[in-house]
Amino acid sequence: MTALQWLFFILIVQLIHGLGTWKLYVKAGRQAWEAFIPVYNAIVLMQIINRPKWYTFLLFIPIINLIMIPVVWVETIRSFGYNSTKDTALVILTLGFYIYYINYTQNPTYITDRSLVPKNKTADTVSSLLFAIVVATFVHTYFIQPFTIPTSSLEKSLLVGDFLFVSKYNYGARTPMTTVAAPMVHDTIPFIKTKSYTIWPQLPYFRLPGYEKIKNNDIVVFNWPIDTVYQFRDPLHRYAWKPIDKRSNYVKRCVGIPGDKIEVKNSELYVNDKVLVLSERAKPQFSYSAKVEPVDNIDYNTLFSDLNTHDRYGFLAEQKTAYFPALTSENVEKLKKIPGVSNLEKMIDTTNTIFSYEFKIDPKIKDIELQNIITRIKESNKFVVFEDKNKNLLCINRLPLEFVNLIKSQKSVISTKEMHDIFPHGPNQKNWTKDNLGPIYIPQAGKTVELNIETLPYYKRIITEYEGNTLQQTGNEIRINGQIATSYTFKQDYYWMMGDNRHNSEDSRYWGYVPADHIVGKPIFIWMSWDSNAQGIMNKIRWDRMFTTVSGEGQPQSYFKYFLFLLAGYFAFDYFRSKKKNKEENQ
Repeated sequence: MTALQWLFFILIVQLIHGLGTWKLYVKAGRQAWEAFIPVYNAIVLMQIINRPKWYTFLLFIPIINLIMIPVVWVETIRSFGYNSTKDTALVILTLGFYIYYINYTQNPTYITDRSLVPKNKTADTVSSLLFAIVVATFVHTYFIQPFTIPTSSLEKSLLVGDFLFVSKYNYGARTPMTTVAAPMVHDTIPFIKTKSYTIWPQLPYFRLPGYEKIKNNDIVVFNWPIDTVYQFRDPLHRYAWKPIDKRSNYVKRCVGIPGDKIEVKNSELYVNDKVLVLSERAKPQFSYSAKVEPVDNIDYNTLFSDLNTHDRYGFLAEQKTAYFPALTSENVEKLKKIPGVSNLEKMIDTTNTIFSYEFKIDPKIKDIELQNIITRIKESNKFVVFEDKNKNLLCINRLPLEFVNLIKSQKSVISTKEMHDIFPHGPNQKNWTKDNLGPIYIPQAGKTVELNIETLPYYKRIITEYEGNTLQQTGNEIRINGQIATSYTFKQDYYWMMGDNRHNSEDSRYWGYVPADHIVGKPIFIWMSWDSNAQGIMNKIRWDRMFTTVSGEGQPQSYFKYFLFLLAGYFAFDYFRSKKKNKEENQ
């Protein structure tokens, strides 16, 4: 909705409120016109229902107002003697229009000294619960939001199973764009698995002032820009449109800020023609291959698993070749020292070609078992195409070790079809790969770039999707909003996000820029870390990661023991305070 549409909408709401309550205002000793003046009518109403004036502020905060408005409806009718459960249900079920019935057909008496103390335990519980939800929603929306790391793109900087607190105020809290939504959930209501919001009405983008700007190397949470595209290689296939603030939450490292030039050369990242130096905490990982000549009395399974690779290594016995999908530089050095390992090389994409493997599955494997295998491969972030008729399994990336024994035969499949995975997409696709791409300019608000058929693929989505223009291309002629355009000036900043697990991260290399209005916040604290693959409850908790900061110099340090100390101190204080209070009451 535009600003003018919102103004019109607010005036309509105020008119509806005034028409339905003006007689009640008069009954309470106020003037009828006071029921029609925006904001002022809410302040007066708070006085009528004997609530603090600052409640008015809560009525204008998106999401929170969805809780407060029904509360005000109930408080309004109770201020005129309508206290029954039936009255409460009617005013809520009719979306407040029950007040019209009271206003025009009844002759209520205003209760000036109405008690605000709940009359029973149920009412007290409901009141406390509503207050808790309002406070939690306010904190969740404007200050701190819990977040879980679902994928390995930032392994080892952030691990799968890390539970984070994400700060909204570092970069400035973004006010909700979706005004009608369930509080403290994202796009889906848990358990019932249904959409948690309505698309209409939408507020325009607005961000409160922050106290810092996004810098190179910051880890950032943002809404995935292409969440509404079913397959970004084919923009014509889409999911139902989703509001910006309800798109999937992603977490990556910001390697390019507005105005930067990004380039990747043989997997080395350059920013403004200089190699980007990561912080000590960052653990970039790449895929490696190695020759393995078996040595007696050496358990390679144990040695290789000790390298803590994110995925299991793959081993092709005939070729005596092992594949390691995610190795840090420290583990590369460890691997070099293992007897029998040689020809260790980083696997770098130098051609824009799809390499994959086709496997025949043992016919003895039952279909239901095969489906379980495929599910497990999918969960390990492998791309799988399965044809039940021929039992063909096509895997892009490497097959995990535990599935190697299922292979009856294998052959390399090389696709010569033009690949459209790497940004920018389109008919003029460059011969770039995830390890070799660029240079790419990161757009900056207010900056102007030349626009032609060569540069258009970089900025087409920005012009149309992110900044709301119409774009038409006829031959070499480009029109924006009907006017011939040879340049374009950006309306907002953009960022380039990448994962530390460079060969196992879907990031800006595939879908391009992240607009400023998609930024959610900055991860600041890991309060819990859960390893679902570990055995035993105590081993599943990564104790050394609990209560550690995300940013900062040096290695992460756990503050869990300090938290336990403070918690013990609080319980001791509360115990002695309660004991003293009971002693005084008994005297």
